[in-house]
Amino acid sequence: MTKAFFQGNRERLYAQMEENSLLALFSGVQVRKTNDEYYPFYTDRNFYYLTGLDGAELALLARKDGGGRVSEQVFLLPPDPMAERWTGRRIKPEEAAETSGVQRAGFASEFEGTLHRLAFSGNYERLYLDLYRADPADRDAPAHRLLRRTASDYPFLKIENANALIRRLRTVKQPCELDAMRRAEEITCAGITAMMKASRPGMYEYQYKAVFDYTLGQYGPQGPAFPSIISAGKNNFCIHYNAYTGQALDGDMVLNDVGAWHGGLMTDVSRGWPCNGRYSGRQRLLYQCALAASDHMFGVVRPGMPMAEVDGEIRRYTAALLKDAGVLDDEKNIGRYMWHGGAHHVGFDVHDAVEVPEAVAPGMVFCVDVGIYHEEWGIGFRLEDNCLVTETGCENLSACTPRTIEDIESVMRQSFTAYA
Repeated sequence: MTKAFFQGNRERLYAQMEENSLLALFSGVQVRKTNDEYYPFYTDRNFYYLTGLDGAELALLARKDGGGRVSEQVFLLPPDPMAERWTGRRIKPEEAAETSGVQRAGFASEFEGTLHRLAFSGNYERLYLDLYRADPADRDAPAHRLLRRTASDYPFLKIENANALIRRLRTVKQPCELDAMRRAEEITCAGITAMMKASRPGMYEYQYKAVFDYTLGQYGPQGPAFPSIISAGKNNFCIHYNAYTGQALDGDMVLNDVGAWHGGLMTDVSRGWPCNGRYSGRQRLLYQCALAASDHMFGVVRPGMPMAEVDGEIRRYTAALLKDAGVLDDEKNIGRYMWHGGAHHVGFDVHDAVEVPEAVAPGMVFCVDVGIYHEEWGIGFRLEDNCLVTETGCENLSACTPRTIEDIESVMRQSFTAYA
């Protein structure tokens, strides 16, 4: 992503804000894992989308005056040779400007004083904060802590939720985002096909994961876009399984739900294959139903289609196929074999934090996810691809990853060779 991308995102956000308003956004803080260790830090995706800055305890403070004039400043951790010796270089003001396009920079210790002066200047009526919570029980983010302080220190400021505005921006992908996603799809394909080639009866889930991680590691330090879901046999019936301790026995299906990222953009791709490289009769039957349903969706998704109908059509079409195949007694009982939704947006998050639209529109990217789980037969898998809506229809961004039975079995007849 270029500086122009981040600048453009901020300009579009500022255009939605009321005049005489302030905006405060934060990258987030590290969370302690144990006595002398923190969990790996993950920059808030909205902050990254607007600035391109990747690091803990950063902030963006902007003000929109009368007439639409905007001033902005980022706040960085100060230089600290001892801290940087342990945890790496901190972002310098000139680097922040080159990445984000924000020309003014201060240090984190100056943020509160700057906000205080602006709030009491009498020029501002509103304060925009990113107040999103995925769950009410989630820990407070810096914006929530500032919200509480604002109620007592600046009761005259009306609070506005910037999250809703940013979600609206993230719903439709820009050309540079799509370019990054296409590259991430190529990397994801390399990881999945490497697992297919390495697959054999007796292989443990952690060995599949090791192959995937190793392959992605040849393309850069980012690694998987999210914790990989890789399972075999009965573990396939835990939708978000991540123990990696099971063993793929002869005849078991291997399920993977994985992704890579590039330029901050993610993929989310699922494939299911028999660990021995040959689909059994029942595996073939169920997989062909999933593939036919997926192909159907890529033939019907187009601008104007109600977003809710994407998931609904996946379920209806798969139910009809399973009934025709003699697997399902009544289409209304599809919940017996389909346990989760079939579509979610993908982008800067694997479940992208967007404004869920009423209708599909060009530039949106969401997954088409057909999951079939037949516990009595011991077969569970999902076929998940990333769908880009075009002006006239849609495109399967992850079509490069083998998805037909013939292609998967052909890949699995090849041998996995580690990179030199």
